[in-house]
Amino acid sequence: MRVESVAIAGIGATRPMRRSPKGLRTLVVEAIEAALSDAGLDASQVDGVISDGLCMPTTVPRDWVAAQFGFQRSYDGGMSFGGAASASAPIHAQLAMTSGLAKTIVYYFGVDWGTRASGPYGFHDLYAGKLAFEKPYGFSGQPQYFALWARRYMHEFGLTERDLATIAVTQRESALRNPLSQATRPLTYEDYYAARVVSDPLRVPDCCLISDGACAFVMTSLERARDLAKPPVRVLGTGFGSEPITGDDVFTQPAGMMRIPGARIAAEKALRQAGIALADIDFAEVYDCFTISCLLQLEDIGFCKRGEGAAFIREKGIGIEGGLPVNTHGGLLSHSYLLGVEHVVEAVRQLRGEAGPAQVKDAGIGLVGGLSNPDYGVMILGRDHR
Repeated sequence: MRVESVAIAGIGATRPMRRSPKGLRTLVVEAIEAALSDAGLDASQVDGVISDGLCMPTTVPRDWVAAQFGFQRSYDGGMSFGGAASASAPIHAQLAMTSGLAKTIVYYFGVDWGTRASGPYGFHDLYAGKLAFEKPYGFSGQPQYFALWARRYMHEFGLTERDLATIAVTQRESALRNPLSQATRPLTYEDYYAARVVSDPLRVPDCCLISDGACAFVMTSLERARDLAKPPVRVLGTGFGSEPITGDDVFTQPAGMMRIPGARIAAEKALRQAGIALADIDFAEVYDCFTISCLLQLEDIGFCKRGEGAAFIREKGIGIEGGLPVNTHGGLLSHSYLLGVEHVVEAVRQLRGEAGPAQVKDAGIGLVGGLSNPDYGVMILGRDHR
């Protein structure tokens, strides 16, 4: 059986905002409409619909989406959730195309956590262990989880507040080059140090934004994508990694702290499939829910060794003109918090040369890292050099 070469043929995104006047389902429809228009496709040509496996099925189900557009689904699927799901989406597309079940697949994801009273904090109420043993004692949300990691990393490796500030300041500089970024004010080191502490040692700029918004992208075969409206972006490799722990354990109870479950496995799979090394990557869009999580993923993906993340960021440079531009749109810290699907859209823009003032010079290969502890997804994308 021939293995299909997957390409991203169209992308769509709504403008992210703290609170949208539109409902999440409307935002998803708008993102899909934009992706189809970008690809130059009609809804009648879509025969596969995928999303994540946890968030969208309960808020914007795939059957509901198909009904709005008249998609004749011959393939329907989802896996993991959040960042890992978005970065791993080409796995589903390749399975569908190789098996002959579908030729054109739409992936979508969105959140309305800016509007919902519980925001992202309510997500972990899914897990009985956290409700019973953590939340009643104040261990009640993501800032506390990652503050634990950051403080431990400081103890083990000498990480400083200045190192965390460098990530936040650099990504804000990138965000200000992007007209769709939710954060619009400059951030200096002085601003960082003056910011309110949310959970020691993390300050407000160390924490991701809260957003309403949605993104979508269209996948098809590379051969077919070459005949569509926009230059195709090739999926060179995709990897998914996970560890056998539950949501009750994630972030707080694993045996080993300061390690992103599944990241190294996913990266190795994607690189092996792509037939390249990390040295070939021109830019990376890495799930940066907090500054410390961004640093840890650079280590776990393999860009540097354990404990060397801060030095790597200082010496290599992660800005647009740096040695490894990271989160060129501003990331979750300064662009929007749609759980990483916007990282995929940004990577496609970079490889098409459509990123405007945030464009990385000669961008040919980009890596997207998506965290959904205990799962992780890596997507490696490349410009089509036909």
